[in-house]
Amino acid sequence: MTEHSDRLRSALADRYAIEEELGSGGMAVVYLAGDLRHDRQVAVKVLRPELAAAMGADRFLREIKLTAKLNHPHILPLLDSGEADGFLYYAMPYVAGESLRGRLERETQLPVDEALRIVQQVAAALDFAHRQDVIHRDIKPENILLHEGEAMVADFGIALAVSAAGGERLTETGISVGTVEYMSPEQALGEGEPDARSDIYSLGCVLYEMLVGEPPYTGPTGMAVLAKRLSDPVPSARRLRAAIPAPVDAALVRALAKERVDRFGGAGEFAEALVAEAGADVEAVKSIVVLPFENLSPDPDNAFFADGLTEEIIADLSKVRALRVISRTSAMAFKGTGKKVPEIAEELNVRYVLEGSVRRAANSVRITAQLIEAATDEHLWADKYTGGLEDVFDLQERLSRRIVDGLQVTLTGDEDRRLAMRMLPDVRAFDCYLRARQEMYRMTESGLDRALELTEQALAIVGPNALLYAALAEIYYLHQEGMVRLHEEPLKRADSWVAEALSLDPDSPAGLGSRGLIRYKRGELSGAVRDLRRSAELQPDGVSYAWLAWLYGLAGSMDAARRYADRAASLDPLFWTGRLAPGWVALLEGDFDTALEQARLVVDLTGEELVPLLWLGVFAAIAQRTDEACKRLRQVAEAELAVDSWKTMCTVLEAAVRGDVETVRHEFTTTDVLDVAKLDWTLSWLFAGVFTQIGETDQALQCLDSALELGFTNHRFFSAVDPLLAPLRDDARFQAVMDRMRERQRTVEA
Repeated sequence: MTEHSDRLRSALADRYAIEEELGSGGMAVVYLAGDLRHDRQVAVKVLRPELAAAMGADRFLREIKLTAKLNHPHILPLLDSGEADGFLYYAMPYVAGESLRGRLERETQLPVDEALRIVQQVAAALDFAHRQDVIHRDIKPENILLHEGEAMVADFGIALAVSAAGGERLTETGISVGTVEYMSPEQALGEGEPDARSDIYSLGCVLYEMLVGEPPYTGPTGMAVLAKRLSDPVPSARRLRAAIPAPVDAALVRALAKERVDRFGGAGEFAEALVAEAGADVEAVKSIVVLPFENLSPDPDNAFFADGLTEEIIADLSKVRALRVISRTSAMAFKGTGKKVPEIAEELNVRYVLEGSVRRAANSVRITAQLIEAATDEHLWADKYTGGLEDVFDLQERLSRRIVDGLQVTLTGDEDRRLAMRMLPDVRAFDCYLRARQEMYRMTESGLDRALELTEQALAIVGPNALLYAALAEIYYLHQEGMVRLHEEPLKRADSWVAEALSLDPDSPAGLGSRGLIRYKRGELSGAVRDLRRSAELQPDGVSYAWLAWLYGLAGSMDAARRYADRAASLDPLFWTGRLAPGWVALLEGDFDTALEQARLVVDLTGEELVPLLWLGVFAAIAQRTDEACKRLRQVAEAELAVDSWKTMCTVLEAAVRGDVETVRHEFTTTDVLDVAKLDWTLSWLFAGVFTQIGETDQALQCLDSALELGFTNHRFFSAVDPLLAPLRDDARFQAVMDRMRERQRTVEA
């Protein structure tokens, strides 16, 4: 331990417990520390002594505080700053993931769509900061953190604080603000104050490196890099990597223009250019739907095997980031429809279609598959895979790899490893697992019980197994959520099994997804979001993205909610969760026309299934479309399959919309409403609106408290959008609830 470290520990001892050094850069050394006041881990960055000596502490701390106002999902917030015993420091949340620099050191180049996704998130952060008149000045891979699938920009405004505080004395230290490989020409030459276009230049350099494997200008010294930047033409990334679409290359060339007047005017404009000009092209080249395999087995009961194999191929392909793979729920919608391939592809906006058949007889399996380019209905290849039942895992992997090769996609090392993984080592257990999945999809109590039996049979064959434990967790969760029993025992069992699954495989997508849903049900929104994001990162799926859209909407993080809703609709356009997610986001933002349009589309799509009907009724009630709300809510309340909690909710909401106070009071006196409201955020939110409409303010506020405890912290929706709550808004107690929601929302976003 050095004298310097001892002095630092002593200087910060009343505020932070320094644990270890995490790394160092040109301006600061980073330490992992315990925040003693809030019992959390943070990253404490301590400016280098020569830099701290070159500037006044007061000026630096005054400048850095300007960045504390930046509150955005893709910006790592400033938590604290100060001076102690001559040390200048600032603290940010500790992010356990890796930096983009770490990712690039492992992989050199990233898939095009992955690189674009990261840049779009960073651009969203920059666009927000620029609108607050804050320029980053040092965008580089080291300052972009990758946390559970999301990009977060660190050290926002630090370069500004250093340069503003240091002034001319900064040059005497030999330390420059900015990193030469990513520095704009005007920054390098000191020509004028950096602005938003300077950050865009740096972001263009980062995107270039993600795509090509190195920054656009390199050299043995900083002066050599600068000389190239000023004299050489802007390099074409596509010349070095043919897979880069021409529009992306064109956008990069503009972002890297030597004169800032020739660049994009804002980070949002840069991101929009990448999406609008390249998004459709990238999606079309690498988008695919795997249609349900036809069952050609002599025994029609083997249909579960064909469906299961379809699902497994979809799961395999979803692990490949360079592909957009239509989710199982939408793919299965075409089973038995007889629709032609071009028609299906147009409906799903995909370029490629895989169709095939499975014949299982006794112990033999034969799989036939053909990859089709939809626009021309041309068969690119057709293969047969034959073997014994015990060979099914190898046959599945061979087929998945054949598809990837046919689409000319290069697997990363991690994708190659995951494609070769065997989640179940015994084909008999696999058989039980596929049958169990089929029973789960029936969403009936008897089906869930049968799924439980089959999963336990599979466990008896293979012993402890993460996939099967995760399946048990999902079954018990569905017993609680899908059947709406609204009591704790199934959730406790689900919790127990998911803990077993994740102890065997911490990166089990199914296990993480189940734990996320359990946490959501208990109101632990921050944990639920982390788990579902990680699950979706490992195995992208429309349902997972839809859940994230709903959860971010509950939390009030609308940029993230909108982003995940768009992904859900893209991957799962024919299943109600994916289609309804954009409607949910629109409702929370007060765009009732769009919300209703989406909900009506879902009802038309699903043939008036109960859950979409319920949400259409709710959307119409909030939008105050009385006739439509009453019609749809009454349909659910009178449905034979609707559970009691749904019937009560729909009956009282429909009566409140009509102004029928007597019916509401009658229904509420026959139900322990306040206790029921504590079990589900939907009930607590809507019961709060109903109580408000009949003038029962105390009960309405209790329901809002329940909604808060269950994770519904979108205070803007409650305080400015939901018309049913309008009579409460002048009540000081309502404002106190909103204050608590704001605090809880900040916790979730962090």
